[in-house]
Amino acid sequence: MNSGRRIAHLDMDAFFASVELLHYPELRGQAVVVGGRRVDAPLERADGSKRFARLRDYVGRGVVTTSTYEARALGVFSGMGLMKSAALAPDAILLPANFDAYRHYSRLFKAAVASLAPQIEDRGIDEIYIDLSAIDADTLPLAQAIKDVVFAATGLRCSIGISPNKLLAKIASDLDKPDGLTVLGIEDVPQRLWPLPPRKINGIGPKAAATLSRLGINCIGELAAAPAELLARRFGSSTAAWLHRVANGRDDRPIITACEPKSISRETTFERDLHARSDRAQLSGIFTGLCVRVADDLQRKGYASKTIGIKLRYADFSSVTRDLTLPLATADAGVIRKAAGECLKRVPLTQKIRLLGVRAGGLLPLAQCAAETPAVQSRLPF
Repeated sequence: MNSGRRIAHLDMDAFFASVELLHYPELRGQAVVVGGRRVDAPLERADGSKRFARLRDYVGRGVVTTSTYEARALGVFSGMGLMKSAALAPDAILLPANFDAYRHYSRLFKAAVASLAPQIEDRGIDEIYIDLSAIDADTLPLAQAIKDVVFAATGLRCSIGISPNKLLAKIASDLDKPDGLTVLGIEDVPQRLWPLPPRKINGIGPKAAATLSRLGINCIGELAAAPAELLARRFGSSTAAWLHRVANGRDDRPIITACEPKSISRETTFERDLHARSDRAQLSGIFTGLCVRVADDLQRKGYASKTIGIKLRYADFSSVTRDLTLPLATADAGVIRKAAGECLKRVPLTQKIRLLGVRAGGLLPLAQCAAETPAVQSRLPF
């Protein structure tokens, strides 16, 4: 790969399943599927061993959250119905998802990477882009060092692709999974990119791939060689131009190290369902506390809000939201409490509530907003 722009895409290998194997190392090397219910959690026997649920015993309409590579070899992939998966891998171990644990390990691996390469674009719980361009180190040792600090921090393996742009880096990270380290330069596009199916390009979905197949285009190389007029007739000129660029490995998107939040919210689920009348004092305290925390979050992050909203989830699991647009943006807890209370007057409060939330949207930088004088609260439902 030539010098200059150097972008890495890091993808944690079978992330959710790998986190589960940290908790249940006895399952290593086995077909494991994550996506069950709480009742599918392992049961501890008297001798300390565990009894794990099997996929063949699952009944319901759930879907696979993720699976180990051993389960994938049997045809079980994320998004597949668990009942269908049971027909392919009936003896696979079934575990419920533990998103608190996944978020914990996500924070750990990102902090570990940032200790070596701080220019990171967060793309989700298990993947990031990293701009390595300004780091004075050879590519392969640097990539291996990143993999090593991730493993030291989490005990988990990852795959890294390094290329001159984000498009190729993401493709590269998937070429040698698991535990891969792949460098893919523009000069490698004909040999390594063009034989792949179009779906390997992020942004080409199943419908577009089917349309390309009907045009006789079944690999990226054929897409790169396709006449622009043919693609434009089916996809429009703008999309046709994009298809031609990406098929030739070209992508000039920057690494975005921070993004502006669209909203800031706080919510809480109660230990027991509460009623607006009989539990008014308790609800009032919780409601005010949420508003104060939203105000603190706004001030800490340097924003003011033009739109205040609430969210309620009732005992029957139905939900309702209401919003109110303010004349002036605010980060003041009293103003937020009053606005959220006005929203609260517009929802039915005849049944018990299991969740309450407060949201601040329409965010503006705090420095650009005039201060707003807190208003006196009117009488509210709670």
